[in-house]
Amino acid sequence: MFTLYVKTKNFHWHMSGKHFRDYHLLLDEHATQIFAMTDDIAERARKIGGKTLRSISDISRHQRLKDNNAEFVAPQDMMVELRGDNQQLTRELRSTHELCEEHDDVATASLIENWIDETERRTWFLSEIVAER
Repeated sequence: MFTLYVKTKNFHWHMSGKHFRDYHLLLDEHATQIFAMTDDIAERARKIGGKTLRSISDISRHQRLKDNNAEFVAPQDMMVELRGDNQQLTRELRSTHELCEEHDDVATASLIENWIDETERRTWFLSEIVAER
């Protein structure tokens, strides 16, 4: 989540082009939503006896999404990349949901269902932008 948050903010900060305002605002909205999920995830992990991330280096050891450190990324390429990252996140959330069901963890499964819905909505918006090519 933190990797997707930082990448989304990175693209938000470095947006350019004719759709600057719309894309800039959309990515800010997405980043806010993603960041809110991080606290819920950490608190749920602690409630069930798990551990949480402790530092930037801890995040980098656990991240599954690739960073993008390019000096310039074209707006459409940003949207394609974020769409793929959100699609990957949806797959991982679904897998985690299955694990929760196996362990009868209905509270976490319920949260994940909302996160899947939010992630699918972000993917939908990004897909519509990518389709404009």
